[in-house]
Amino acid sequence: MTKSALLLTSALFSLVAASSSQAAVTVIGGGMAQACSQAALGGETDPKFVKLCTDALETEFLNATDRAGTFVNRGVMRLRQASYPEATRDFNAALKIKPELGEAYVNRGAASIGRKDFEASLPDINRGLELGVDEPAKAYYNRGLAHEGMEDTRSAYFDYKKAQELAPEWEAPTKELARFKVDRR
Repeated sequence: MTKSALLLTSALFSLVAASSSQAAVTVIGGGMAQACSQAALGGETDPKFVKLCTDALETEFLNATDRAGTFVNRGVMRLRQASYPEATRDFNAALKIKPELGEAYVNRGAASIGRKDFEASLPDINRGLELGVDEPAKAYYNRGLAHEGMEDTRSAYFDYKKAQELAPEWEAPTKELARFKVDRR
């Protein structure tokens, strides 16, 4: 199929910050950092869990991997609270420690999406995908949101399709794809 043979249109595009997807990092070893990790992986948004992460960063002896992961996990919870500047600072701190941490890039891209700075999100999401992430479907989904926010419907469609292919049980990409009409010419 050639590029000109596919016409994509999306109906009722409405991007809300909560629709972006975040990827937490598993921290092993017990203590507050592990509890922070479990909270982030479990979808927590309560400020007490952000404080738990902060306490872990301030008081626990963490190796570089767990310290960077704890910054990512706190950032993920801040993303869920729509605290985009604070989340971005956490992802930047993680990347200073572990510049090869793909999840930090993808989540920093999600923070840009939350701020509706779609163009700024793409280099981070792409870098995260290059480095590898545990849940690439979330990265493709976020990239789809960014492309759609930039009115690049074609790229958005293919990113949502890739997310659906990678995680067929995940409803979010399927829901987004349902808004598209594909005409083959």
